[in-house]
Amino acid sequence: MMMNTTLDQLRSLKLLGMAAGLQDQLTSAGMTAMSFEERTALLVEREVHWRGDKRRERLLKEARLKYPQAAIEDMDARAGRGIDRKALMSLALSDWIDSGHSVLITGPTGAGKSWLACALAQYACRRGRSAYYQRMPRLGEELRIRHGNGTFGKWLIQLAKTDVLLLDDWGMAALDVQARSDLLEIIDDRAASKATIITSQLPIEHWHAWVGDATIADAILDRLMQQNHRLTLTGESLRQTAKTPQKEKNKDPS
Repeated sequence: MMMNTTLDQLRSLKLLGMAAGLQDQLTSAGMTAMSFEERTALLVEREVHWRGDKRRERLLKEARLKYPQAAIEDMDARAGRGIDRKALMSLALSDWIDSGHSVLITGPTGAGKSWLACALAQYACRRGRSAYYQRMPRLGEELRIRHGNGTFGKWLIQLAKTDVLLLDDWGMAALDVQARSDLLEIIDDRAASKATIITSQLPIEHWHAWVGDATIADAILDRLMQQNHRLTLTGESLRQTAKTPQKEKNKDPS
């Protein structure tokens, strides 16, 4: 009865990791051989891990990644894709987020740019960093809605605080005057302080013309290029190779 009360109290205090750990201890015969200090240390460790897991779950949910299950461990680095696994892992494990670096991923459609970008952002979330995914073709609409309902200022502040901003499909849709100005504000808030990942089919040397205003383009690219890592993917479309003919699907694997 006393333990039931203790479990209820732990849950009421939101110490759910400790509550689960105590329940496990009560049903494990081996725990009786441990000292009070050892059992207490295990309960505290369980709570710390539980809170870390919940934080990572929350960060991944808030990131709204296109491919939330993408993981750098599953990266396809076969020959011909333009990916150096060692160099990419070195980047992922470096201080690029703390230093506010840009990661610029270019390549043809279907090369896996968005997946790779999401894998980097997902790994950032696993390390306790915040991330946010935004498709560039939908940015104009997002901005119009936020200007219309008065939430743009608050959203801008949130983006400025986000550790990793992922801008997917850069250069696919034209920017109007308002979108160009807002994009500069977004990039300027992050320059040299917060990390930005950009994916694009458009080669970097064409980005200036895509922005459409020379002055704003200079300002945006100057901030993005201060400290950047460039990844150029190559090879045939992974979407095509992923499509298996029906007769292959039904083929006996033996």
